[in-house]
Amino acid sequence: MLLDTFALTITGRRSDNEDAVCARPDLGLFVVADGMGGYEGGEIASKVAVATIEDLVSRTAGDQDVTWPYRIDPRRGIVENEVAVATRLAGDRIAARRHGHLAQMGSTVAVLRLEGGHAVIGHVGDSRVYRLRDGALEQLTVDHSLWAQLLAAGAELPEREDFAYRHVVTRALGTTSGEADVRVEAARAGDVFLLCSDGLSEVLAPARIAALLALPAAAACHALVDEAFAAGSRDNISAVVVRVVSEN
Repeated sequence: MLLDTFALTITGRRSDNEDAVCARPDLGLFVVADGMGGYEGGEIASKVAVATIEDLVSRTAGDQDVTWPYRIDPRRGIVENEVAVATRLAGDRIAARRHGHLAQMGSTVAVLRLEGGHAVIGHVGDSRVYRLRDGALEQLTVDHSLWAQLLAAGAELPEREDFAYRHVVTRALGTTSGEADVRVEAARAGDVFLLCSDGLSEVLAPARIAALLALPAAAACHALVDEAFAAGSRDNISAVVVRVVSEN
């Protein structure tokens, strides 16, 4: 695939940046991670998540005989298994460091892996993956959050911005509830994917995200992050924009 890509993360109004991003068009790999666990812990967790996933995918791409750390799921294709294994390994590596002042650290993650006309999407937590196709924006991930879980169960809730526990996630890498949801979608020329942390998705409306994704990748990425900051985001802000220019 020929891709137009760009990645950007900023500290924003926080004192430190607990987000981490990866854009590897040569591997068809894109990642956003949002760490948690206080100063240092969140930053370490997100960096471990991104580095682990990038390392496993790089080794898999470079050596077809590489030994994977876990058994594959025969119900899934090879790239789906790759994403599932990479996110699981990231969670285990974070968990191995959860002691002392890092005992509460963890991370969300959103992964996009493009290969052979397919987009494999994996995620844990409330970092998101969107796709813009023919002008229509679709969220391809379902937040692993208390808000989303209660909403799906039919609970009567206030508006999300008025919900006191809107930042509580129900899955995170490094915890016992860190399994990734993995799905496969077709990827075709003209599709634009956005991976982002909640510092962006919380403050920008879908219609505005769709409008900005019509720009070239670098311009779209800068505009999304700048507008999220201007809209009052109190969190770190991260975005990875991936435009499929052609399928060949």
